[in-house]
Amino acid sequence: MSEIETVREMLRALTGGPTLPDDQMRLAYEQWGLSHPLPAGAEVTNVTLGGVPAEKIVTPGAATDTALLYLHGGGYVIGSAASHRHLVAALAQAGSVVGYSLDYRRAPEARFPAAVDDALAAYRALLDSGIAAHRIIIAGDSAGGGLTVATALAIKAVELPQPAGLFAISPWVDLTQSGDSYAEMAKADLICSKDELDRLAALYCGDDRANPLASPLGGDLKGIAPLLIHVGSDEILLSDALRLAQRAGGARVPVRLMIAPHMPHVWHFMTTELRAAGVAIAQAGAWMCEHLDS
Repeated sequence: MSEIETVREMLRALTGGPTLPDDQMRLAYEQWGLSHPLPAGAEVTNVTLGGVPAEKIVTPGAATDTALLYLHGGGYVIGSAASHRHLVAALAQAGSVVGYSLDYRRAPEARFPAAVDDALAAYRALLDSGIAAHRIIIAGDSAGGGLTVATALAIKAVELPQPAGLFAISPWVDLTQSGDSYAEMAKADLICSKDELDRLAALYCGDDRANPLASPLGGDLKGIAPLLIHVGSDEILLSDALRLAQRAGGARVPVRLMIAPHMPHVWHFMTTELRAAGVAIAQAGAWMCEHLDS
């Protein structure tokens, strides 16, 4: 059995049973993330950025005047700095940057726009600490990928300088879910479903799903930072990524889109399960280095 088929069997087993309550899903997701090892020499400390808890992750050789502000996925309801510690550490190592994994407030305890407010506060805190905007990358996966783009829109709205770049993994940028792939990839995607995303969107922002800070696909993307987008070909969020690349390009934002054949949603997370995760992380690291040095 191929590596990807082994992963698909694992995902079928994980998602084939009854749906867990959100508090149990939070715990299970965090435990899965924490089961992945960190790069050798990685050091993790708890910090706050603009009053928002975060993990600071330093790997050997990281440039101390840089920052990777990472916004975890989980549909704005699950996920945490801890669940994504291994992924942030791997990306930080690949880009020779200092990682900051943000524990932004989650729904339903804190609804939209709490997550955007927290991400903006953290970015402002990095600037206030003396890190130049052109030495900061903002990145995130799934909901965190959408939050990455929404944060760039919020940065533009308050007239702060844009970061060096934005990296969106399998981004959820249209909470109205109007793309074709929600139906076309429904059987292929073993992680996300339209019904579950509808439930999470309702918890996060209720009837305000079309707000550009909730669904940044509908925002004015002109003037935001250069954008790297990774997405798997078998995702229901494929059309979100494709339309984001098209609309950002139409707004004259430098865009690089990578579609990985047969890859599942946020395959980067599976650092021990998929060699393709390491390949994608290395590609993202090279892109970060290119933009931080430009």
